[in-house]
Amino acid sequence: MIEKLYKLKKSQTDQKLMQKGQIMAKMNHIDDEVMFTENKIKTTSVQRHGAISDFAVLAIHKNTMKLHISKLEEEKKILNSQLEIIVNEIVQLQKETEQYGYMLEEEKQENLRRVLLIEEEASSEYIQSKYING
Repeated sequence: MIEKLYKLKKSQTDQKLMQKGQIMAKMNHIDDEVMFTENKIKTTSVQRHGAISDFAVLAIHKNTMKLHISKLEEEKKILNSQLEIIVNEIVQLQKETEQYGYMLEEEKQENLRRVLLIEEEASSEYIQSKYING
């Protein structure tokens, strides 16, 4: 029973680690997209002798990209809070896994002690029977 609980906690920990990896990948993707968008804001321009409306369109475009960046940063904040929750869950699961691992090890040692005690009793009885029959 303890071994099943140990394996369950270990698999749950592995699942949470995979979730953590997925969230980290999403956060890296957001960072890349923010950097790309910021670069586009800096490099976007209009023709040198273009119409005044070009400047208005450029301003709208830059504002749209800034809004996109702020949305990405909000999404990253949400992912960051999810990441904190998952990290706390991983820590808790690892603690539980260690506890079950310790209990499992104790159970194995107790079983070994029982086997050794039974063997000792059997050898003691054998020696007594040899001594009596001898």
